[in-house]
Amino acid sequence: MDDQPVARTITILMADDDPDDRMLAKDALTENRLANDLHFVEDGEQLLDYLYRRGQYNEENAPKPGLILLDLNMPKMDGREALRHIKHDPDLRRIPVVVLTTSKAEQDIIRSYDLGVNSFISKPVTFDELVDVTRRIGDYWFGIVELPKGGQKD
Repeated sequence: MDDQPVARTITILMADDDPDDRMLAKDALTENRLANDLHFVEDGEQLLDYLYRRGQYNEENAPKPGLILLDLNMPKMDGREALRHIKHDPDLRRIPVVVLTTSKAEQDIIRSYDLGVNSFISKPVTFDELVDVTRRIGDYWFGIVELPKGGQKD
């Protein structure tokens, strides 16, 4: 495959409560040159606070994401509930959401798509597999697909 960097910079927001998973995702995205505008939240409540720029989040530290990577199983508010809020809000629903979770349960897959998720990916087991998955995510969401402006930095 081509090792060319992705031409445009898009803010990626990852919602995952596991610090090891966040670190591995950051490393994998960095390896694929996709981590230059990467932000993390640890649960669904923080995700919505970030998106609505409430509490500790504002225009300067919470740019509108061009892609959300969402874990389903998080404390306070899980990813399913956060996804429901995002996809029911006219100001947020166009942001692509990719579920990246350990779950392979058919009911989670079906429910996620019913709630409006754009893609459902089971977390890879090894770091090399994660690098491959994040490369493919980058190729697809930042190289092939046309996204609405607002989450992009020109």
